[in-house]
Amino acid sequence: MRLLHLITSVDPRGGGPIEGVLRIHEALTALGHQSELASLDDPAAPFVSACPAPVHALGPSASSYHYNERAVPWLREHARDYDAVIVNGLWQYTGFAAWRALDHSVTPYFVYTHGMLDPWFKRRYPLKHLKKWLYWPWGEYRVLRDAAAVIFTCEEERLLARQSFWLYKAREVVGSYGTSAPPSDAEALSAGFLARFPALGGKRLLLYLGRIHEKKGGDLLIDAFARVCRNSPQLHLVMAGPGEEALVSRLQRRAVELGIADRVSWTGMLSGDLKWGAFYAAEAFCLPSHQENFGIAVVEALACGKPVLISDKVNIWREIEADGAGLVGDDTEAGTVDTLQRWLALTPTDAAAMREAALRCFSQRFQMQQVAETLIRIIGDHFPGSSRFGPLGDAPHTGHKNAA
Repeated sequence: MRLLHLITSVDPRGGGPIEGVLRIHEALTALGHQSELASLDDPAAPFVSACPAPVHALGPSASSYHYNERAVPWLREHARDYDAVIVNGLWQYTGFAAWRALDHSVTPYFVYTHGMLDPWFKRRYPLKHLKKWLYWPWGEYRVLRDAAAVIFTCEEERLLARQSFWLYKAREVVGSYGTSAPPSDAEALSAGFLARFPALGGKRLLLYLGRIHEKKGGDLLIDAFARVCRNSPQLHLVMAGPGEEALVSRLQRRAVELGIADRVSWTGMLSGDLKWGAFYAAEAFCLPSHQENFGIAVVEALACGKPVLISDKVNIWREIEADGAGLVGDDTEAGTVDTLQRWLALTPTDAAAMREAALRCFSQRFQMQQVAETLIRIIGDHFPGSSRFGPLGDAPHTGHKNAA
């Protein structure tokens, strides 16, 4: 099978979506399928040439919406080269371009929403939500309505997606998501990370790794860490990732105000061996997010055998809790304090058992090969020869192509 992954940008600073696409690409290739990417990036962007997968960069694009006049003609011209197109994300021109180019094409398109229909955004940004409502009926509503299937990464994401807009019809299917197994030389990678940041040697490291965005609860983590670290002199927090300068500066000032600036390290974005070294050097991964569709970094931590200390707004929290692979709390300061305190109170035996459970959770639920196999099965249900809008196994769905 030959697939095209359509995504706004292949810039790794974009976080989870592009990381997930690249891992799916690797897994599909290993299974013998052909996989390419199309983005709205400027072809001259350095991250395009550095991308480890074949990329058709159709930009440069205009505005934050990434409107691109080349996208629709290119998709129409090349649609027959692919068995299916996978649209990644909403609220950018990628989805609307796919709808315009492929709605009456023999090549079906599928959509991963990547949590972008979570009602948290409606509550947190009411004015932006109103703006989206003006666009929704003639834009994303049609993109979802006419997709061969809308693929949600877990049941929680599917249920939440129904709460953002009352005008909503989609052929819903719950697939899976995850990441590839990390490099296994944990000791060498950990040593490499500590050599790069020698001040962290001999510390008990708690790791946050990902985009530093207000929805991720970085403020909760800083405040909660300040309350629990007093009785643990070797405890140290690592904040790893890119972010808006104003937000990062505000969080750094908060650490100074709380008197813990010397116990919080800001590494910037980590990739490759340094990223995996950070996971292996840490004793636990922290993400008290207010909204998290899946959390690639959560699964990467599990893959390294690291327990995850997360909020119940990370959509895979039920799986984490059920497997004993981490600790879950509210997305509040009190909830984050409680989660950290419970981790610190574990006996060495219990902590070791949780590390084993974390690795087992990854192996049984989030291996990327399983994700790729599920994606191929979903696409196969809509392959030429079966009705594009016929039954989709036991997957729940509402609406149909010709719905208003």
